Amino acid sequence: MLPEQLQSALVDLDAQGLLRRRRVLDGVQGARVRVDGREYLSFSSNDYLGLAGHPALAEAACKAASEVGVGAGAAHLLTGHHRLHHDLERELAAFVGMPAALLFATGYMANLGVIQALLDRHGEVFEDRLNHASLVDAAQLSRARLTRYPHLDLAALEQQLASSRAKVKLIASDTVFSMDGDLAPVAELLALAERHDAWLYLDDAHGFGVLGEKGRGALSAPCPMPLAPRLIYLATLGKAAGVAGAFVAGSGELIEWLVNKARTYIYTTAQPPLLAAAVSASLKLIAQETWRRERLRELIARLKAGVVGLPWPLMASDTPIQPLLVGDQHAALALASGLKQRGILIPAIRPPTVPLGSARLRISLSAAHTVAEVDELLAALHELAEGKTRG
Repeated sequence: MLPEQLQSALVDLDAQGLLRRRRVLDGVQGARVRVDGREYLSFSSNDYLGLAGHPALAEAACKAASEVGVGAGAAHLLTGHHRLHHDLERELAAFVGMPAALLFATGYMANLGVIQALLDRHGEVFEDRLNHASLVDAAQLSRARLTRYPHLDLAALEQQLASSRAKVKLIASDTVFSMDGDLAPVAELLALAERHDAWLYLDDAHGFGVLGEKGRGALSAPCPMPLAPRLIYLATLGKAAGVAGAFVAGSGELIEWLVNKARTYIYTTAQPPLLAAAVSASLKLIAQETWRRERLRELIARLKAGVVGLPWPLMASDTPIQPLLVGDQHAALALASGLKQRGILIPAIRPPTVPLGSARLRISLSAAHTVAEVDELLAALHELAEGKTRG
């Protein structure tokens, strides 16, 4: 696109209700935030356990900064791999019950690095139709064949696997689908991977810290998963963990291969070691403070009961991601605007992030929310619904 075409293209996006703009956050992330100079009750973050502003994480980061400085100063394979990184990788592997783990700067970079390290044009990647964009991009950049199956349709996936003649096969799936909030059938996917000699790559960005025993993620929910050499597990550390970055866990051989072949790991400066210290502090809170997940379950139930009778149904989800289905993107923007005028911040999710005609408000609950705050949201939604009916 040429420079002179950009303005016209932006005008077109705006007319379609698809133009995005950033908001500026002041202060600490939490249930109540100051954005663009105004205070809001926020249901917009991925801070599911309310740890992003926790003083224990800030204290751990500050202590590490005073001892080791801020920047890592180099890539991991030069002199940037700090003892704090190394110890955290071992801690993360033990936390999710896998042999080894590897830190990445972001979940996006992890997905790009892993899939490109394992497949080339002779391989095939099988992906759920609703996978995160980073998994789709990773498959395309690997030059492997990308085959997508209808959402959660394991019968279709098995047919695709059975007919494939690829030298290397890899099934990739979100565990919690980020725009719908529903869950992938992890045990069944692993069985398919074993039956068809494929890797299984699970992106647990929205499950880690929230699902399973002590928040250990999708591998422990609803019951412990048997470890398998073909299993690759990814979790991000900027959502429920409240910090930043991501890690991939798997066999020792897999991690060693990624250290040598994952370009997004090799060719980038390591994250500041102080973040590793903060994540270590977060893991202790995730495991010990079970009340955070209990609070989430209470809030989810409260929200579901309270939306009965609204013209916008909640989609089927038992996770902190509770999408309120609106349909038209302009209507979704109008509803989000009505809530914003009442001091409540919820993003309108529109195409191309979701299919045309399925725009929604993505309500993200946090353990930092109170029952009274969920009731405040419900009261505002019912007020807007009454105005819609009168109109």
